[in-house]
Amino acid sequence: MSEKVGGTVSDDVLRSFEGHRRELCAYAYRMLGSSFEAEDAVQETFTRAWKSYNSFEGRSSLRSWLYKIATNVCLDMLDGPQRRARPMDLNGPSAPDSHLSAPEPDYVWVEPIPNALAFGADPAEAASAKDTLRLAFVAAVQHLPASQRAILIMREVLRFSAGETADMLNVSPASVNSALQRARATLSKVQEKSTVSDVFDENNEQQRKLVDDFVKAFEAYDMNALTELLKADVALSMPPFSLWISGPDDVAAFMLGTGHTCRDSRMVPLQGANGLPAFGHYKPGDEPGLWTPWSITTLELDRDRISGLTFFLDTEKLFPLFGLPRELRPN
Repeated sequence: MSEKVGGTVSDDVLRSFEGHRRELCAYAYRMLGSSFEAEDAVQETFTRAWKSYNSFEGRSSLRSWLYKIATNVCLDMLDGPQRRARPMDLNGPSAPDSHLSAPEPDYVWVEPIPNALAFGADPAEAASAKDTLRLAFVAAVQHLPASQRAILIMREVLRFSAGETADMLNVSPASVNSALQRARATLSKVQEKSTVSDVFDENNEQQRKLVDDFVKAFEAYDMNALTELLKADVALSMPPFSLWISGPDDVAAFMLGTGHTCRDSRMVPLQGANGLPAFGHYKPGDEPGLWTPWSITTLELDRDRISGLTFFLDTEKLFPLFGLPRELRPN
């Protein structure tokens, strides 16, 4: 089949675009820190590619050409000083008896991304991508200027050459290498303060048991059992609130105080978010036998302990993204 039919792009070409959707979405997510903006960026990339396909001369691969367009889309979307963050990037930990202040706008926070949006079917490819989709990494990358962010991801994550990266950004390879050095230096300083977490491996029996033990302890609201699973410097956060709690004892005190409404919650396992164990978290509703959306909850693991608990509370947006129902009525 020809690539043009009646002056329009053929279905074969459009299907070839679709073959790159997940990796482009993962790239845009690393750039933007939002799964919703990432999906918008990919759609705009395909729209621009569809409109300009007659100018694609095949001097680079289709994949490289789509990445070039996606980079321009992301840079357009990043035209401003605002960067997404995690609560621990903005202030120190709060006392466990702290009350929640007013929520911040959603554009302040790094959002979770479902594994299904970011990973392809190849397990090896997914394993290599997980480390650079961790919440801590995505938040750290947000500290970089937009062009440095693109260069770091292209060179360090996607493994494009300096020449390929330079072509995508219309700069010289020397400029790419210089920007990469600056980006690495900034990222190194930022990551010194980040909580360490391991890449989650669903086939790792110890990690699976740790996650299962967390669910049992949390659903039973057994704070003694829960704190046994937490790392000494564990961080609990709840975007869109800026408050975050550090340390097992303070986490337990918070959950028994301000966070007491989580008692009798139900955790519905998801296929994962950001390569992390993730759950649709439902809390008791207003009638017996009814549970209502509370959060998308992700766990960060460090060997045999949990190093991070993030409760993303924007359920109006996030539950549909993860394919979760608006209520839960277990049998």
